[in-house]
Amino acid sequence: MKTIIRAATLAATIACGCAGIAQAQTAERVYAQGTVWSVGYIETKPGMFDDYMAYLNGPWKAIQEAAKKRGDVISYKILSVNDVRDNEPDLVLMVEYKNMAVFDQSDEELDKQTSAAFGSPVKANQAAVSRESLRTTRGGFLSRELKFIK
Repeated sequence: MKTIIRAATLAATIACGCAGIAQAQTAERVYAQGTVWSVGYIETKPGMFDDYMAYLNGPWKAIQEAAKKRGDVISYKILSVNDVRDNEPDLVLMVEYKNMAVFDQSDEELDKQTSAAFGSPVKANQAAVSRESLRTTRGGFLSRELKFIK
């Protein structure tokens, strides 16, 4: 008799648990996946702010504009941070991408895009090394925007 009661209790527990899962799965979603944001924190080195801004206005901007023409980038922004403390970023670079698929490109396609901005992948690597004299990266993140649909 105890075995029957335990079995019935177990069956009832499983049934209630499954009902809860089914109810959770039928809940109406109130958000949709939006665009993808890449955010980078940059600390310019002393006396190098204008030089770094010139780089951003040159090759970095050219890369973003080319990506906008391809439809990969929706928008991009540079934010200046006020009252910066030691070892904190004074610039925030934000790029809004249409989706995550933008990041899944072949090496050949990436080399083509890099060459358009810098002349060749080798020159792009040299430019990356020279940027280190202008700034220090202080981290960043990649995130997806969520938009309410109701």
